[in-house]
Amino acid sequence: MTPDEFRELGHALVEWVARYREDLPGLPVMSAVRPGDIRAQLPATPPEAPGALQALLPLLDSVVLPGITHWNHPRFFAYFPSKTHLASVLADLVCAGLGAQGMSWQTSPAATEVEEVMLEWLRQLLGLPLAFSGVLQDTASTATLVALLCAREKSTGLALCRGGLQQAHAPLVVYTSEMAHSSVEKAALLAGFGRDYVRFLPTDAAHALQVEALASAVQADVAAGLQPCAVVATTGTTSTTAMDPVAAVAEVARRHALWLHVDAAMAGTAMVCPELRWMWAGVEAADSVVFNPHKWMGVGFDCTAYFVRDVGHLLSVMSTHPSYLRTKADAEVKNFRDWGIPLGRRFRALKVWFVLHSLGADGLRAAVRRDVALAQGLAARVDAAPGWERCAPVPLQTVCVRHLLPGASAAEEDAHNLALAEAVNATGEAYVTPAVVKGRRLIRISIGALDTAQPDVDAVWALLQRCAADVGR
Repeated sequence: MTPDEFRELGHALVEWVARYREDLPGLPVMSAVRPGDIRAQLPATPPEAPGALQALLPLLDSVVLPGITHWNHPRFFAYFPSKTHLASVLADLVCAGLGAQGMSWQTSPAATEVEEVMLEWLRQLLGLPLAFSGVLQDTASTATLVALLCAREKSTGLALCRGGLQQAHAPLVVYTSEMAHSSVEKAALLAGFGRDYVRFLPTDAAHALQVEALASAVQADVAAGLQPCAVVATTGTTSTTAMDPVAAVAEVARRHALWLHVDAAMAGTAMVCPELRWMWAGVEAADSVVFNPHKWMGVGFDCTAYFVRDVGHLLSVMSTHPSYLRTKADAEVKNFRDWGIPLGRRFRALKVWFVLHSLGADGLRAAVRRDVALAQGLAARVDAAPGWERCAPVPLQTVCVRHLLPGASAAEEDAHNLALAEAVNATGEAYVTPAVVKGRRLIRISIGALDTAQPDVDAVWALLQRCAADVGR
């Protein structure tokens, strides 16, 4: 493809994306295709001869678009937001066009130094102390794995340099809430702790970690000859956006030399608003913190910010120094390949830069405050509605509800609420997610898509009520 051909097709694709964004409100939010529908429209074998890419343009509409669930739709209320500002789309175009490989400073100095500045901007926006240094990872799952690997090596005095876990003098234990994201358990298993040594601790009525249960579990494990290693506290759990008491957890961690990792994957964006930083009070005592700009902040997926207090320890765990990667500049620069698992690294910092420049701190704060206010308004309507129950506090932008069936058993009511969520989604008018919290079914309404406004929240609430009446017949 020549630059002129690229220019012509690129203009057409930019127009396609722009038109897609304009048409979004009229599209069904959740894809209605059945398994195999998309695959059946593609050739079973690769092409033998080259073809013009222009031929694929109409297939974006006929093949791809029907199989897309629209995360940027104003009535997308499922999971957590993963919105993508158009500024981020343009940055991804530049990133792909440059084809930069940012594994070390020398391989593309701009990729490293722009990332350094962007992480410093994010640190300031979130109000984290100067002691923290940041790096971009792909997802919070990877960052949590890195955190637990660092915790493991802190507890074992860098056993990876000797015999690894085989030489640990006692089994290591990880602690977290029963409401923690599944990535915490996955990271603990991949880091070699073993399922028998991951403690899922009970939560209170607000679904937040009970600190007394943490302290008791640590003491019991010490008495049993085990070695407490790490605790993961969550700011904004996935099911209900519950807030673990970070300061109190940090005190237990300090007493027992536990690594404290704070998972603020979605809620971290809220910390751009000073009035919301109470949600992770005590975070300054953490050893590591993660949040996803690719969720609520509007930086396109994938883009995770991982902050650590002890960079030297991170490098001791993660770095390797083969001869083919060494450069004369190593003593003067950061080589971010040594700050995480992958060697190769994309120029993710470009999209952080584009979005922060485009919105500014004021724009970020306005978006967060809009969504929090919309959620508070919806929560008040649920509280006032007969036959409906709000199942959790609403500190952020997610409202958890249940439709009640007087005289029904818990199992019947749970089945009814699952059917209700499925009925809402089947209309294509909105998308919500069901969840199970402490054995009971509820429906999550997670606000935060790019252009969600009061009429969209009004619409999903009306739709829930209408479908509840239909499903209950």
